[in-house]
Order: sequence, then C-alpha cells, then structure tokens
Amino acid sequence: MFIIGITGGTASGKTTIVENSLSNFNKNDIGVISQDSYYKQTDDLTHVERIAINFDHPQAIDFDLLVQQINFLKNGATIQQPVYSFHSHNRTNEQKYFAPKKIIIVEGILIFNDKRLLDLFDLKIFIEADADERLRRRIIRDSNERGRDANEVINRYRSTLKPMHDLYIEPYKKNADLIFNNTEKENNNSQLLTDLIQKKLTSYS
Repeated sequence: MFIIGITGGTASGKTTIVENSLSNFNKNDIGVISQDSYYKQTDDLTHVERIAINFDHPQAIDFDLLVQQINFLKNGATIQQPVYSFHSHNRTNEQKYFAPKKIIIVEGILIFNDKRLLDLFDLKIFIEADADERLRRRIIRDSNERGRDANEVINRYRSTLKPMHDLYIEPYKKNADLIFNNTEKENNNSQLLTDLIQKKLTSYS
C-alpha cells in the first residue's frame, strides 16, 4: 500500500485536483480518505455550542481514530469510517465501509499536524494558492454546498480561518515532498498527480 498525504489551505483546490485525477483510475486500486470525516463527535454539545467550535484547529480532529484506521488498512483490514454532517456539525449515525487499496490518498487541511499521521505518508503534497483566491472559492463553495451566508463565510475567514492557516497549515509546508501551485484556474496539477499515481500503480504490475 502506498499512502499519499495531500494538504493545503482552505479552498486551495485539494479535493478538485484529487477528484479530477481519480477519474482516470479503477476505484478498486485507489481510494480517498478525507480528514473532514474525522471531526470529533459532539453529541454532548448543543447546536449553538457546536457552531462555536474552532473547526480549523487540530484539536477538532480525531487524529487517534484516523491514525488507527489507516494502520488497520495497512494491515489489510476493512474499516468503518465515520460520516460527518456539516449541517449538524456532528457525526451522523451512519458509517462507511472502506477496503484496503493499492494507493490511498489522505486529504485535509490539518493532516500534517499529527506526527504519527505524517510518518504514515509515503508521499506528502502541499497545494498552495493565493489567499484572496482561496477566500473567493470558499464563499462560493460554502454558499452552494453548505448553506452558509457569504457574510458568515467572510467573518469566519477573518476571525478563524486565516489565523489558523498561519499557525497550523502554512508552517507545515516545509514537510511536503512536492508543492503544487493552484492559484490559476488553468494548470496541470491534476495531470501531475495522475502521472505520479500511474507510475506507482505500474510498479505493482
């Protein structure tokens, strides 16, 4: 099993790059684990208290479970991933089965923050993009996909997202093996990732 960790700031284009690349491969060979599935359970909190959580801080992530489940996959076991809802700010009662693959991509803004997780990655990629462009993308995404108000997104960016990026994302770029610049819409980042995956899959043949 070959594990690729892909990180970068909010709305840097991580998910888009990964999805575009994976469309070229057999789903039985490669799979994606999103950090977003591993936000901590908040059953003991009210909805108001959940909204107040700093979801861009490493403490919001259940790294213990994420590391444990990746190790299970490395040992050939199928895992049951938690399913997280951005509307309720909590995990649902559902779980998703995920079987071992030849290549696994772990994607998320904070995945370089846990040394145990970092050590599991065979290849580490950082996706960077201009801050203003990331904010523009975030407004569009959260308005369309998560039912957020544009002003809410901007206020959260200023109060939480940018400070957390400066503390817990940008400094960890030094741990990357590769850095993709994804500011411009026209780029070959998905092709670069595709080529890397294809080369690794060929080595399994």
